[in-house]
Amino acid sequence: MAETLRLTPQTLRRRLRDEGRGYQSIKDSLRRDAAIAFLENTDLALQQVALRVGFSEPSTFHRAFKKWTGVAPGEYRQRQMMGAAA
Repeated sequence: MAETLRLTPQTLRRRLRDEGRGYQSIKDSLRRDAAIAFLENTDLALQQVALRVGFSEPSTFHRAFKKWTGVAPGEYRQRQMMGAAA
């Protein structure tokens, strides 16, 4: 990422820290948003969603998703489907 922005890694870390964000938190936010979009807008299996958002193990994706949203990805999808049907 630093190379793409034409910064040294140290400068990128410092700028992110100055803004109160870290690379990992940005990556997690993007993964969360992408996972939610896949769950709401596709019929992909949860394992496929996990792979598409960068997790090599579905169990790791499940734990992360639950940490981000408070519910497991399957439950999230089910709630969204029930809400859309109402």
